[in-house]
Amino acid sequence: MRWDNLVENTTVTGPSGAIALFSTDAVTTRTFDTPEFRGVTFHEIRARSIVNRVPGASRMPFEWTVNPYRGCTHACVYCFARKTHSYLDLDTGLGFDSQIVVKINAPELVRRQLASPQWRGAHIAMGTNVDCYQRAEGRYRLMPGIITALRDRANPFSILTKGTLILRDLELLREAAAVTEVGISVSVGFVDEELWRTVEPGTPSPGRRLDVVRAMATAGIDCGVLMAPVVPFLGDRPDQLRETVRAIAAAGATSVTPLALHLRPGAREWFMEWLGRHHPGLVARYERLYADGAYAPKWYRRRITRQVHELAAEFGIGPASGGRARRVTGRERPGPEPEATQLTLL
Repeated sequence: MRWDNLVENTTVTGPSGAIALFSTDAVTTRTFDTPEFRGVTFHEIRARSIVNRVPGASRMPFEWTVNPYRGCTHACVYCFARKTHSYLDLDTGLGFDSQIVVKINAPELVRRQLASPQWRGAHIAMGTNVDCYQRAEGRYRLMPGIITALRDRANPFSILTKGTLILRDLELLREAAAVTEVGISVSVGFVDEELWRTVEPGTPSPGRRLDVVRAMATAGIDCGVLMAPVVPFLGDRPDQLRETVRAIAAAGATSVTPLALHLRPGAREWFMEWLGRHHPGLVARYERLYADGAYAPKWYRRRITRQVHELAAEFGIGPASGGRARRVTGRERPGPEPEATQLTLL
């Protein structure tokens, strides 16, 4: 497997004089014989860097990210981050779901990089590649140290998650919000439990994720919902959209932003294989809908956005504000989001 650009020690020289990818002690592989981690392998590394710049060509509305994990036990069949596993010569299907890279020195790296004279306090987005509150976080506890470092430097940040474990760090988030701008979003694309069990098998249920939104609201913390993905032909009927937006509003979300399913290389192959097993009659329709690339046609995305925004207005919530951080104790409700920023936090 390839670990270059990840591990801290990349100066080891091999027999031929070439630079080795990593030293023999750079990666520790572990398995845990507990029900929640059965079949999962963890590769613990000491990463070289953790605050990473988003490529200039990206559609993301932020410039810097922190991702303490690679791979994700959420096992979402559509996850766009699957392709990143191929960079390490790891499988983008089952391997992505079960071979988890853990950057065990993430908190100390964040603290070090934020203390650098070159760092200007830019917004940092988390949960933008794989979920930083996936099950592994319950064992490795990297996020408290990361949030503490951001709090201590009053550095603005945002978190997108499907994980209920974020509630463990509620007090830290409140402390950070007292000194900087903090944005919290929970991803809930649908409330259909049958669809959830097949496309997001390792995640907390949509209802439990909405309980996170509800708990945040009860604690006085603004929490938006990224309604993603809206799954064509399986989760996009008007009655399904209405039921989802109604549940989001009832949970106390401050905003809702829809995002239609997109299928990038790596994710596309895995999703289409899943579709062929579970809904073979939809394969041809998907091939037509995504014939021009990873994204659904503009007419489809506009239709979904319009429907969800109309429902959000009906139920008294608005769209998100283009990925800008907001203080979790803030009082202002964000205004409408332009179409070009519909990829908020994903």
